[in-house]
Amino acid sequence: MTQRAFPILFITATRIGDAVLSSGLIKMLADQIPNARFTIVAGPLAAPLFAHVPGLDRVIVMEKGKSKGHWFKLWSQVRHKKWGLVVDLRGSATALFLRRDKRAIWKRTPGEPVHKVVEAARVLKLEGEPPAPYLYITPEVEALADELLGTNGVEGGGPILAVGPAANWIGKVWPIERFAQTAAQLLDKDGPLAGGRLLILGGPEDTRLVEELRMASARGRTIDLTGKVDLLTAYACLKRASLFIGNDSGLMHIAAAAGCPTVGLFGPSDERRYGPWGDKTVAVRGPRSFEQFQAVDPELSQAIRHMSDLPVTTVLRAAKDLLARVTPKPEPVVEAPAAEPAAETEQAPQPALDAEKTPARRAAPRKRGPKLSETSEPG
Repeated sequence: MTQRAFPILFITATRIGDAVLSSGLIKMLADQIPNARFTIVAGPLAAPLFAHVPGLDRVIVMEKGKSKGHWFKLWSQVRHKKWGLVVDLRGSATALFLRRDKRAIWKRTPGEPVHKVVEAARVLKLEGEPPAPYLYITPEVEALADELLGTNGVEGGGPILAVGPAANWIGKVWPIERFAQTAAQLLDKDGPLAGGRLLILGGPEDTRLVEELRMASARGRTIDLTGKVDLLTAYACLKRASLFIGNDSGLMHIAAAAGCPTVGLFGPSDERRYGPWGDKTVAVRGPRSFEQFQAVDPELSQAIRHMSDLPVTTVLRAAKDLLARVTPKPEPVVEAPAAEPAAETEQAPQPALDAEKTPARRAAPRKRGPKLSETSEPG
């Protein structure tokens, strides 16, 4: 018997980073409610993240309007259906005016800073480990990432260092020349990613910013995808990277969600709330705390390069420590003790064998090496 569809209205963030951090809730609902049908509401930048969610009926792109008119417009689009569940991570009153069985609405709570992943889980009153960020992609997107990175066995090879040198505000941008210095040392012949390639990611508006980094990188060992791929293709590429280093941005959260070891660079933003999520991540800052940046720039809006006091040595140390922690250590080779020579014993004379009555000894079959098609694809 076919189960009746369970319609879910999921209202998530406008910003890419916040939308990624709440994405684990969608996976949890999809896993636990097999008949779930999703209508997802997101801002214009974040909406493409949800294109391949299973059971997706619709993605509504909500652009901010005057006098909060975007909420009335949204209500007019979704009011005709009775919802099984309305999840509102924006804390609006929309759910109060919709027909629904259950609702979960974010509310601001005072107290110590709480990570956004934990905060999202509390909206659904989840206990224990919160659902980790998760994005859905198709085999076609995976294949495109292989083609772009040359990881399909045709070209390329070696580790990939991915960097995200941009951010949505100049105050959060680490100097581009320091990205170049860090990449050079990690990819050097004595570095932990020796022989690897540099992958540069960013939006179309970031092409001029990364020019210096591209020019300083080894020719032929750089893959510049700045402004050339969408968010989900970038996510697929990051699943294949050995390490990501980037400013606090949506791309940093996409890298962490992809399972890529991630070094997040922080200054005028709070890593307690927005640090990269997962056991393969680390947040790094210079000598000043978040509160010290707030004292200088209370609205966190001035055109000040706040990240200039974060040295290359600090980022390098964090990157090397993270790589050492997440890289599987080779199993020690234990040599078997040499066998003691057997004591010589006097053998009884054997009768001569009649060669004509004895079948010829068959040659041992030669061991065949694996065909190229049988080997696993290079990582």
